[in-house]
Order: sequence, then structure tokens, then C-alpha cells
Amino acid sequence: MSKALVTGATGFIGSHLVDALLERGDCVRALMRSASLAETLKEKKVELVKGDYRDLASLKEAVAGVDYVYHVAGVTKALDEKTYVEGNVVATENLLIATLEANPNLKRFLHVSSGAAAGSSPSADNPIDESAPPKPVTLYGKTKLQAEEVCKRFFDKLPITIVRPSIIYGERDKDLLEHFKTVQSGVVPIFGFGEKKYDYLYVKDLIEGMIAAAESDKTKGEIYFLSGKAHSWEEVGEAAKRALGKSFALKLVFPDWLSYAVAAVVEDINKARGKISILNRDRARDGKERYWTFSTKKAERDFGFAPKTSLQDGFKRTVKWYREQGWL
Repeated sequence: MSKALVTGATGFIGSHLVDALLERGDCVRALMRSASLAETLKEKKVELVKGDYRDLASLKEAVAGVDYVYHVAGVTKALDEKTYVEGNVVATENLLIATLEANPNLKRFLHVSSGAAAGSSPSADNPIDESAPPKPVTLYGKTKLQAEEVCKRFFDKLPITIVRPSIIYGERDKDLLEHFKTVQSGVVPIFGFGEKKYDYLYVKDLIEGMIAAAESDKTKGEIYFLSGKAHSWEEVGEAAKRALGKSFALKLVFPDWLSYAVAAVVEDINKARGKISILNRDRARDGKERYWTFSTKKAERDFGFAPKTSLQDGFKRTVKWYREQGWL
């Protein structure tokens, strides 16, 4: 039985990781920033530690005595660049400093980065691997890359592994929910003319890969892509339509310039209200790229990473959960 600290334990990916670790009998500790967030974990056998990424003392308490640190927390959407930097870069650095001081002999520090830190690929048939020079196109991607660079500075002091997930979907995901709602309304949105393909990975396949990466002796000081099969907007729309049980939905193509313009307007309106928008300039910049495809050969070689869930099966499970929760 191992003991693991999970940051971002109440989020989409973090909550699935907590469940998977508990299911196999591990002890799980969660770093919580507020009592309201802790409420979502009250019914689970999770040790809660209140902390703040600006408070090294609280971080030391959180990492002390654990075998594994899974650093899942991060800022995916924000009103300004400062928030991205504080949530993705500064938070990671402070957690690493606390770990080095309070628990330098832990088995592994697994840092969850993003494919956005690497940037897009040249074609669907030519996915980039970990040796490709990173070329992030968004603030999110740039700060996730900066967090990776912070991790690298600790490679000689701590056993660190970095994983870069592709697009992740599944139960509890609120981002792709908007796509399902659109398809349910009778519209399959296609963004941009010409071929576009992005890698999609079901969340439970991601979790298996994360745990395997953390526990492998081959992964210290390494970076790995964790992704699934590449799909076009048309394929994603058709899979969503079938999962929703719809026989027909109208395909609407939105040119990149229009997608960006709409995203900018929606972001500005929400920003004026002090709200963070799911549709924003960063997301539109990602969507302008034709290919987000990543090679998982290194992960397959070093710890047997092999996603089991097809897009269709994953979407069916996701829709079933959305409906059970009243989200759809």
C-alpha cells in the first residue's frame, strides 16, 4: 500500500485519479485550498490538508511522508497572464521546493503538463514525439512549458516524471459538455475548412497511464505524451451524435476567423463581468492549428501505455453519466 498526495483532487482529472488510487487500496491525501472544495471529498476516505501554493509551510505538511506526489492542479483558463503564471509556474516551483525540503526521498513526483506545452504537429500522419522543440501557441501552453522547465531544474534532486496529456474527455468533464449540448440541439459544429485532426483520450485510460508512469523505474527525469487516436471534427461530431442517440444533426462549418472573432467577443463580455469564459482567444488559437497529434511510442516502450477505450465507447459512457447527473 502506497501513500499519495494529489493536487487538484476535486477537478476533472484529479478526481478520477483519487478514485483509481482508492480503488486499489492506496492511501490518498488531497491538498485543498478551501473548505468548500473539500466538501466534494467528504464521502471518500481521503486525508485532507489545507494549504496554499504561496505558503511553503502548508506545502511541506502536504508532501511530508507520502510516497508519490501527483501534481495535477493547474490553471487551464484565466482572465490574465499573471493568473496562468501563478497557477502553473509558481505553484509548481513552490511545491517542488517544499518536496525537496520535506520529502526528498519520495518515490516519484509526477507532474501533469499538457500537449499544449509542445505545440501542434505537422500532419495527422506525422505526430510529434518528445524530442520535438516545443512551440506552444497559447498562454496556457506557454506557462505549462515554463512549469516543465521548472521541473527540469529539479531533475538531479528529485525523482520527477512529466506527462503531457492530449485532449481528455470523460465523466465529470465540463469543457466537452458544451460540444455535446450543441450536438443535442441538432448542430454538429466544424471549426475551420480543410482537414483537422486532434488526439482524444478517455480519462480512465489517462489515469492508468499516469499511475504506470509514476511507478516505472524507467521514467525518472523523462517526459511522455499520453494521448489517444486522432479524430477529425466530423468524426467527433458523428461519435457525439451516436452517443446521444440522434439520427440527424446539421453540420455547420465555422471559418477560423469567425471562430476567433466570436471567442474574442465572448471572452471580453465575460471578462467585463469578472467571469472566466470556456470559449476564449486561447481556445481559438488552439483550434486554428490543423493537427494536435502526439506519438506515444516512448510511453508504450517504457511502461506499456496502451489506451483501451474507443472514442465511441468513451462518448457513450460520458453521455450516460451526463444524463444521470442531469447535465444533459
